[in-house]
Amino acid sequence: MLRGLVLRGLLHARKLRNAARLRFVVWLNPGIEVDPTASRNFARARFNVAPGGRLRIGAGAVTEDRPGALSFLVTERGTIEVGPGVWLRTELAPIHLAAYDGGTLAIGPDAVLSGCQLSATRSLVLGRRAWVGPGTRILDSSHDLDAERLEFEAPAPIAIGEHAVVGAHSVVTRDVPPHTLAFGNPAEPRGRVGDRSRAR
Repeated sequence: MLRGLVLRGLLHARKLRNAARLRFVVWLNPGIEVDPTASRNFARARFNVAPGGRLRIGAGAVTEDRPGALSFLVTERGTIEVGPGVWLRTELAPIHLAAYDGGTLAIGPDAVLSGCQLSATRSLVLGRRAWVGPGTRILDSSHDLDAERLEFEAPAPIAIGEHAVVGAHSVVTRDVPPHTLAFGNPAEPRGRVGDRSRAR
């Protein structure tokens, strides 16, 4: 019984510490907005939000209590929006989210991301209930190899449709239609996904 009380006390203390740290992070950087109903575990993330950058974390969004396993990079005029009910799963691997100068990364309601990397130079939008598997990279542009071998000519917007699923270890460089299962390097449509509104 004593052990249970001590463990509950430690858990409560950790929650209070995370809540205080999150309030401090938001106070320190006016570009960060966190809905009061979002998980306090976001306090354990790494925040690198430049002046003029915006990071919004929506109602009921959650992540695990793993120090540094979730990182946000937002440069000047970049925007990251984490929608309501989003689950950023870091227990398998870290998640890295980046929005560069003028780019927008928007994660739709009830999306689930697991140990992946998303990068927006122009626009990257994940629809409602989109799922992204571990080890996956989704990026709307990349570095040139040299003057003759360009990775991408210019940043192109990418949309991952509602209820789409991107399989583990995929590299996504173009749209994934709604209700589509896509995977591979580069990711290609491989099947259809039904309505997962009741799945969680």
